[in-house]
Amino acid sequence: MHRHAAFQIAIAVRGAVGMVDDAGTLHRAVALVVPPMARHRLLATAGLRTFFVEPHCAFADQLRERCGAGVTVAADLGGLDEDDVRRATARPSSELDPRLLAAMDTRVDQRVSMPALAAGVGLSPQRLRALAREQLGMPLGRWQVWQRLGRAAAALRAGESLAGAAIAGGFADQAHFTRQLREMMGLTPSAVLPALRSSPAARDVDRDRAGDR
Repeated sequence: MHRHAAFQIAIAVRGAVGMVDDAGTLHRAVALVVPPMARHRLLATAGLRTFFVEPHCAFADQLRERCGAGVTVAADLGGLDEDDVRRATARPSSELDPRLLAAMDTRVDQRVSMPALAAGVGLSPQRLRALAREQLGMPLGRWQVWQRLGRAAAALRAGESLAGAAIAGGFADQAHFTRQLREMMGLTPSAVLPALRSSPAARDVDRDRAGDR
């Protein structure tokens, strides 16, 4: 069981994808959507395409409209591909409070205290915390951990060691990185490493390096 800080769209290339939610209910369909912070377990599926959609983009606005607090069947998304997702996520959310979006932009790359972050967008710390919970469904701190995992994954894909990726992601050490990844993805860094190193993005990096030489 795990929960991540973004929407997940899981699509079966053949047959159906299965998930078990926090209540033990089995969901099975061609495509399933999981909202941020909804605990679930993804069942083994032969041929699975999965996308993570950040909660502060325009596509997330559409997903919020159709999803409740748990796993949602979305058969119409079965044909979704990378180009579709890239276009759909290119614009920022039009529904989230602009002050919350500004705080997220500031905090993604900087270690700013909550009082300073709130003051920078004209809110009290209490109001900023409330906005994040109301509109994102999570504290800003959980979303920031998700961003750090993304940076660590990018470092692994580029060839960094597990320890180096933990540092790149801003984690205290490799053990901290492992704990957070298990909590948000249900996997360890060593388990995701083969997939990251064999991904199209990794091959693009290799081609770029070859071109530089």
